[in-house]
Amino acid sequence: MKRRGFLSKTAKSGLALSALGLFGFDSILAKTENKLKYKDTDNLFFKLSLAQWSLHNALFAKKMDNLDFAAKARGFGFEGLEYVNIFFKDKANDKSYLKEMNTRAATEGVENVLVMIDGEGDLAETNTKKRLKGIENHYKWVEAAHFLGCHAIRVNLRGGKDKEEAVKTSVDSLNRLSDFAKGSNINILVENHGGFSSNGDWMTKVFSQVKNQNVGTLPDFGNFCIERKGDKCIDEYDRYKGMEQLLVFAKAVSAKSNFFDAQGNEKNIDYYRIMKLVKEVGYTGFVGVEFEGKAEVEEKGIQQTRDLLIKVGKQLS
Repeated sequence: MKRRGFLSKTAKSGLALSALGLFGFDSILAKTENKLKYKDTDNLFFKLSLAQWSLHNALFAKKMDNLDFAAKARGFGFEGLEYVNIFFKDKANDKSYLKEMNTRAATEGVENVLVMIDGEGDLAETNTKKRLKGIENHYKWVEAAHFLGCHAIRVNLRGGKDKEEAVKTSVDSLNRLSDFAKGSNINILVENHGGFSSNGDWMTKVFSQVKNQNVGTLPDFGNFCIERKGDKCIDEYDRYKGMEQLLVFAKAVSAKSNFFDAQGNEKNIDYYRIMKLVKEVGYTGFVGVEFEGKAEVEEKGIQQTRDLLIKVGKQLS
């Protein structure tokens, strides 16, 4: 039985203290307090997680450490944690460090959900040797995610130059990596993250051909720029069409945000319209808040995104 299932069943039996000891009891208490503090999330059709990238400015500036993430997320009332590997990039094989991450999450009563992987190689790379090396580089993160009790890692389908060839290399990479991940019960998820992956038609071709069930998408509300020239997007896919296409294969969802108006709505993204699509496909898992606004408003932006999701969630529930 997995750790999360064990905690849940033990708590229900009323034997948490004797079965788990003081630490396990504190973990259950923390999770209960978290729910009581944020009752406004009750009855939503989804759960709320925090993407670590929302705090990337503080993390890069060393104003916050990776191990502080669980406490920070709980302070905002989130139930789940979505890590980014670059903030503990040399710790994938460090079981002592990963154990401490588990301890921090359990103490705060939050769940480790997934790890977003960057910088380990392009999985649509045309050079076969480089691509196979990239696949292999992801193995340690599959194992780390399993140790952390996550259900998935997020990967990128980058490196392709020709659309059709990139479909073939991407399918092969996802099949190979998901074969490896099967034994760990880890899903391999692809985010629309620039290039071909931000094209809903292209992603549909890829996911219609993968053979394993532990492969899926992580649709992001905001990442539909296929090509940029400097800071300007010169080729952008229709956001709502893309979300509708990617949600068919979704095993996680990312609520991107950047700017808010005086009414608390995201200026460029219709959250109600997208969350309606999320509900219509029957998705009931975690929706991760990923704020990408200015450094000085990171925490405010996280709260605004969370509040907006709660508002539209109540409207749709």
